[in-house]
Amino acid sequence: MSVTIAVDAMGGDHGPAVTVPASLQFVARHPDVRIILVGIAGAVEHALAAATPSARERIEVRAASETVDMDEPPADALRRKKDSSMRVAIDLVKSGAADACVSAGNTGALMAIARFVLKTLPGIDRPAIASQLPTRRGTTLMLDLGANVNCTSEQLVQFAAMGSALVAAVDGIERPTVGLLNVGEEDIKGNDLVRETSERLKASGLNFHGNVEGSDIYKGTTDVVVCDGFVGNVALKTSEGLAQMLYEFLRAEFARNALTRVAASVAWPVLRAFKRRIDPRRYNGAMLVGLKGVVVKSHGGADAVAFVNALARAHAEVAHGVLDRIAQRISAHA
Repeated sequence: MSVTIAVDAMGGDHGPAVTVPASLQFVARHPDVRIILVGIAGAVEHALAAATPSARERIEVRAASETVDMDEPPADALRRKKDSSMRVAIDLVKSGAADACVSAGNTGALMAIARFVLKTLPGIDRPAIASQLPTRRGTTLMLDLGANVNCTSEQLVQFAAMGSALVAAVDGIERPTVGLLNVGEEDIKGNDLVRETSERLKASGLNFHGNVEGSDIYKGTTDVVVCDGFVGNVALKTSEGLAQMLYEFLRAEFARNALTRVAASVAWPVLRAFKRRIDPRRYNGAMLVGLKGVVVKSHGGADAVAFVNALARAHAEVAHGVLDRIAQRISAHA
C-alpha cells in the first residue's frame, strides 16, 4: 500500500532545517512512502540540495506563499492565511492528493484549520489530541491533551470510543481497557462531570476499567486514559518536565567529583539506556482524532529524530485504516 504524506515544511521552531532531513530519512526507510513538502519553494529546495537521487524521486515540493507563526492567533491563521504551508498541506488531504498531514506548527492554528477544512467524523462533536505515553508495560494512549479545555460527558465518551478504536487499529488490541482520569478510583470521587462521564462509560459497551489516578498513567493500568484537554495538557507537560529534571539530576550527580565521574564512565551504558527509554522524541507525534482525515501534530521544538517519529505515526494511522475503525466504533456506540 502506497502512502502519501503532506508535510508542513515551514512549521515548528526549525522549519525546513528539520522537516526536510527528517522526510528524506523517512522515505529512505519506507519504500512505500511518498512525501509532499509544502512551503516557501526556495527554502525547501535549498534544504533538499543534499538529497540522494533515489530519495528525491519520492519527494515533491508544493509551493506556499505564507507561513503560520508559532504565536499567531488561530483565527487569524484560518481567515487570513489561506496559502500558508499549513493550510495547503491540509488541503492536500481534503482533495485526496495526500493520505495524511504532519505539522510541527502552531497547535491551535492546526486544529482550527484542520477542523474547518476536513470537518469531523459523523457522531463526533470535537476532535481531540491523542498521544501514546511510555509505561512500565509498554504504552498507553491519552486524550485529550489540549484541544478542548471544557468538555461535556458525552464528548468524553466520544474521546473514549475514538481512543479505543485507535489502539485497536494500531496496536492490535481488540478490546482496549479505558480509564477515566480522576482524583481517586472510587465512584464517589471527582466533580460532577467526571461522575456523569463514569456512568455513561459504564453503559457504553466499551471495556471501561473505571476511574484511574495520575499515577496509573505510567503504571500502564489501562490502554486508554480519557480526560478533558485542560487536565491532559497539564499532566503531559508536568510529565515531560519531570523526566527532563530526573535526567539532569543524574548527570549533575555523576559530574560532582572525580570519583563520581569514574562511576559515570562505568554506568554510561545504563544512563544511555535510561535516557533513551524516557526520551520524549520516541513518542513524538500527537494525533488529531475525530477528523475526516489523518493529521499528526509534531512537537514544535522537534529535531529530525523526533519528526521522523511523527511521520511514522501518520504512516501507521493510514496503513491501519484508523479513520474507518474510528467511524465504525463511534457508529456502534451512537
